[in-house]
Amino acid sequence: MKKNILIRTNFLVCLIIIIGFLMTAFLSYQMNYTASLDNIEQVSSLTSEGIYYQLTTLFTKPVNISLTMANDSLLRSTLSQELENLENPDYIDTLREYLNSYRLKYNYDSVFLVSTATHRYYNFEGLDRTLEPGNPENDWYYDSLSLSQDYWINVDNDEVAGADNKITVFINCNIYEDNGALLGTVGVGLQIDSLQALIQEYENQYHVEAYLVDQDGLIEIASHYTGYEKVNFFSLFDYPEEIRQSLLYWNKGEAADSFWTTQGDKSSSEDYLITRYIPELNWHLVVRQDTGKLMTELQQEMLRSAIIILLIIVFILIVITHVIRTFNRQIVALTQSMEQEKRSIFKKATEELFDDIYELDITRNRPANEATIQYFMSLGAQANTPYDEALKIVAEKQIKEEFRQGYIDTFKPENVIRAYEAGQDTLKYEFMMSTGGAYFWMRITARILRQKSDGSLHMLTYRQNIDAEKRQENRLQELAQLDEMTGLLTKTATRRHIEHLLKEKPDQLYAFFILDIDTFKQANDLYGHAFGDSVIERFAAVLRTQFREQDMIGRIGGDEFAVFIPVPDLAWVKTRAQQLLKALHYTHTAMGNSWGVSASIGIALTSREAKDFETLYQKADDALYMSKKNGRNNYTLKP
Repeated sequence: MKKNILIRTNFLVCLIIIIGFLMTAFLSYQMNYTASLDNIEQVSSLTSEGIYYQLTTLFTKPVNISLTMANDSLLRSTLSQELENLENPDYIDTLREYLNSYRLKYNYDSVFLVSTATHRYYNFEGLDRTLEPGNPENDWYYDSLSLSQDYWINVDNDEVAGADNKITVFINCNIYEDNGALLGTVGVGLQIDSLQALIQEYENQYHVEAYLVDQDGLIEIASHYTGYEKVNFFSLFDYPEEIRQSLLYWNKGEAADSFWTTQGDKSSSEDYLITRYIPELNWHLVVRQDTGKLMTELQQEMLRSAIIILLIIVFILIVITHVIRTFNRQIVALTQSMEQEKRSIFKKATEELFDDIYELDITRNRPANEATIQYFMSLGAQANTPYDEALKIVAEKQIKEEFRQGYIDTFKPENVIRAYEAGQDTLKYEFMMSTGGAYFWMRITARILRQKSDGSLHMLTYRQNIDAEKRQENRLQELAQLDEMTGLLTKTATRRHIEHLLKEKPDQLYAFFILDIDTFKQANDLYGHAFGDSVIERFAAVLRTQFREQDMIGRIGGDEFAVFIPVPDLAWVKTRAQQLLKALHYTHTAMGNSWGVSASIGIALTSREAKDFETLYQKADDALYMSKKNGRNNYTLKP
């Protein structure tokens, strides 16, 4: 009788164990799969952002350089004289030195110039060739003659002698005369292998695939493809038509869009895609991750779990008579261990990307785990402090004052609930904080989810130090406003600052100075462009010493500068103009050569009729013309 009871007990216990293990394995599989998909989305998103900011940083400078050359009045003047100097070797050498100076200064692989009048192709080694129509290798140039944008980018082989036909990304700008006629095309080139290495580095690190595609779906740059090969992204992957539309026609803002999709009939494996438009390149960045490997790993894990289950059952059948009670405790411990393992895998994956991770129970307005409680207590909150109160303590103790209210408003419980109900599962906030030393930039990314077990709303917050990223972003914004040669404001930034001052203080009397270096072309013609550049750099340095640090000084042309300052009266302006003429009249010595520097000045004052940039600029420019006409090295004032 006892034997039968023991057999039935063994059978019942084994049946319960089998069912329990199968259910646990299935649930573990589902939870690991979900966590892995979340990890895929986060890693792909970070990869997309990283490549986007790297490419934006990489291309900002060459675009600015191409635009600077295209707007160089000296280059336009020289190019307009080409037909008179077709057989003049000195003329060709002048262009060669000009292009080579940019190549050496900024370390580009190619710097070139194409004349519209003769279709001659100049580069840093001189006259390379003539671009004949009908040659497919020259289609890029003839197609560009009808373009109207400030610059455009194409990927092609570099045919210049010595370049070995290497695939290169060219940034091209058209050069126009003052009347709008096309003079030529100028640009710089970056060999594509460095860009491919950048993409390959991200692919190796994050196990994704990254592609830069144009509006037609052609791959411009990838780790194994270039635009020269004319490979279509959608010939590699059989995605539905709606995915193609979404990838190529997503709005051209800074935001990215993401998709889960399958290829053709491959319903067993999904691809995760993120697309982002890069306006500087007019290309789309597409990051792809295949879940096929993930499915294989999870299936193998499921098989290993099944084998372990069978071995455990055999062991239980042998010893169950003696250790039923002990075995029951082991089952509980094993279940907890598997759950902890699942949580550890997810935590480890996210901690590799973020500094700190905390969990909040939004429904109950309290921390959801011990780590979060300890964090709040470290800042002076009691163990049972409600979350919304602890949030204020964190803001007071660590966050810079101007960001505190935004931080509280973003993550307070009522806003989290409102965002979730509106279909938003992610909140982000960037701010400056301190942990006892200097302030630094931090980004909090919060994921909102509802717990299946009790229906409560939870929020996981991921803290990421973005101080280096923010500093780089601010530096790029500052560089975009400054002329690289002189460190003064660019023409566009000059105009923007003047318009801001006129709007901010419309009743203030301002003086608008335009200064031009007298006979500057002679310096270039006599001693070369490198000497000419040194003249401009020295002139800018002297000009800067004549004004206060807060005064607005800009370079608005090749050798033309502008100053916009508040003034007390007309007599002060005249005295200041005389002082400037004296300070800017000196002998410049560099590279073994000397050249006398002087300046002509045109001045316009704000008035009831002249309170906008265009009017002031025109008056000052007319005054400058009169100064040059009257013999240079003097000033003309138009009140």
